[in-house]
Amino acid sequence: MENFFNLYSHGFVRVAVCVPRLRVADAPFNAEETVTLARRAAEAHAVLAVFPELGLTAYSNEDLFHQEALLAAAKEALAYVVAASEGMRTTLIVGVPLRVDHRLFNCACVVSRGRILGVAVKSYLPNYREFYERRQFCPAEEVSSATVDLCGQRGIPFGGDLIFAAENIPHFAFFVEICEDLWVPVPPSSFAAMAGATVIANLSASNVTIAKSEYRQGLAANQSARCIAAYLYAAAGTGESTTDLAWDGHAMIHENGNLLAESERFARESQMILSDIDLDRLVQDRMRLTTFSQNARHHRDKWTAFRRVTFEAPLPAPPRGQALLPRREIPRFPYIPSDPRKRDQRCYEAYNIQVHGLAKRIEASGVSNVVIGVSGGLDSTHALIVAARTMDLLGRPRSHIKAYTMPGFATTDKTYTNSLRLMKALGVEANRLDIRPSCRRMLKDLGHPYTRGEQVFDITFENVQAGERTSHLFRLANMRDALVVGTGDLSELALGWCTYGVGDHMSHYNVNASVPKTLIRHLIRWVADREIFSRRVSAVLRDILETEISPELIPGTRGDQPAQRTEAVIGPYELQDFNNFYITRYGYLPRKVAFLAWCAWHDRNVGEWPDVPEEKRNEYTLAEIKHWLKVYLRRFFQTSQFKRSCIPNGPKVGSGGSLSPRGDWRAPSDSEAVVWLADAEGIPEEEYGKGGDGE
Repeated sequence: MENFFNLYSHGFVRVAVCVPRLRVADAPFNAEETVTLARRAAEAHAVLAVFPELGLTAYSNEDLFHQEALLAAAKEALAYVVAASEGMRTTLIVGVPLRVDHRLFNCACVVSRGRILGVAVKSYLPNYREFYERRQFCPAEEVSSATVDLCGQRGIPFGGDLIFAAENIPHFAFFVEICEDLWVPVPPSSFAAMAGATVIANLSASNVTIAKSEYRQGLAANQSARCIAAYLYAAAGTGESTTDLAWDGHAMIHENGNLLAESERFARESQMILSDIDLDRLVQDRMRLTTFSQNARHHRDKWTAFRRVTFEAPLPAPPRGQALLPRREIPRFPYIPSDPRKRDQRCYEAYNIQVHGLAKRIEASGVSNVVIGVSGGLDSTHALIVAARTMDLLGRPRSHIKAYTMPGFATTDKTYTNSLRLMKALGVEANRLDIRPSCRRMLKDLGHPYTRGEQVFDITFENVQAGERTSHLFRLANMRDALVVGTGDLSELALGWCTYGVGDHMSHYNVNASVPKTLIRHLIRWVADREIFSRRVSAVLRDILETEISPELIPGTRGDQPAQRTEAVIGPYELQDFNNFYITRYGYLPRKVAFLAWCAWHDRNVGEWPDVPEEKRNEYTLAEIKHWLKVYLRRFFQTSQFKRSCIPNGPKVGSGGSLSPRGDWRAPSDSEAVVWLADAEGIPEEEYGKGGDGE
């Protein structure tokens, strides 16, 4: 059970980027500062710590690099760092000038447990504007010896072609490039990634000028995304010479283009940033993106030349009884960004993707109208406001939307009233069609006990109502020169929570097909808060947001309260959307999904969510997470694929949001869930490690 609560058991590695304060040409001082930060990284349970370019001497020594005293001091400083690393569970990458075969090289030494694993050499030396490195150093292409003897060690791998792979940590392989190597059209890390490196470390000096940090960050983010890798960048900070230049100590950690951590710039003291790299995510994306391997084949002669240095990584070990949880944000709502600006942009894009998708389908079909069933629930509400904006976009009156509320045996007054209020507020054609008479007729034809006065509310009773609604909508579409707009969402498709065929499963075009329930809720609130239609419409939308989710197919016994509560049957949508995102987008093991869910949901430290009032924010125990994950796995992998295999057309909205067989998801309809459920059995149910590191 202890291992379950350790991030290293779930494909994560913690990394540190360190920017020590230093003194120019004072190697003993710089070595001491390096070791101090290295110990901090080890105490934080980082498996790797990266330091700036030429950090043991300072970068800005210029012709002092030709002085024997400085070169000798650099070696002694390196020996001090190597000796100090012997008891650390962290691998260090430190910058140092080294003379090899009568040439001086700008190097990065990889140090682990008192040994030097290898020495990386800078490939590209800038010799323009303020830079004059070619005056002092030689590039990696001029290396003549494949190994070097250093600090009492013989045969240390040496060159610009080294990849360091940890044998005991799956997928953890890193490559080191130095500063200008990133700034060239094709950085060495591009080929290293093709050769298997998942983590790229860049030891940089990189002086600062106005706006350079933005460009620098763009380069690192872009290279991280192109390589589908983590990119660790350490720039020189306080203490470098300011004779002609200045330094901001910019440190960054990116993962596949996403910024995970960033240092304070222009700090006067030493700094260290930490984050946890998700190696599983990187290898999953590389496996799925087939063009990555295609590109690698075209450059086979480049990446096959890399040498692989294998080693046993000293795994960080937190004190017994203490959890080691990720420091990175694990959002409870992965389909919705936590940053307000990004969240607003995501809503704008999702809404307009749906609107423009429907507009194209209407124009292509040649029909004049759309027909939509409006229940007063979240899905049909959102589909209706998408349809309303679509008609505005096409320059057609909203009366071309033929909206129908279709009360059945269990329709509550609240949903019925809200459906009418919304239709009228939007100015669409509002209609009421009572399906109960036709449902009774069908139930009677079937010989169902309900028609004999028996209170039998079985699946037939439920699906007759869902089927009658859809059947009416299709025939109304025939009569009214219209197409039927579907309302079912991504969450329902994932869980199979829809009536197959002649039911809410079917339509002519489904605008919500790749929008999860959590995002639909937020989109409705986004439309309401911005009053995209009117204050009257926004008021109705807010009331609908307060309605409990229910299919309303079984009559209640307590007044206007629904007898069915969807989330009591299939699980909380916020939790099932979390499961669906990580299972379908990244293919994670159920145990990892449960670990992430527990990290995200076991306390209230979740930031501000405008559509989730504080008193309504939920917490889930590990036992609850395991239970609902097993429900998801069984429904998703074993019982529901046949419904997804023949879903109507609908636009893909998000990168993790399509289960269309014509798009992101192709799967057999008769698969078993055995292997996923077997893995889920390994999830413990007892809470453990609460209050440990990372919380």
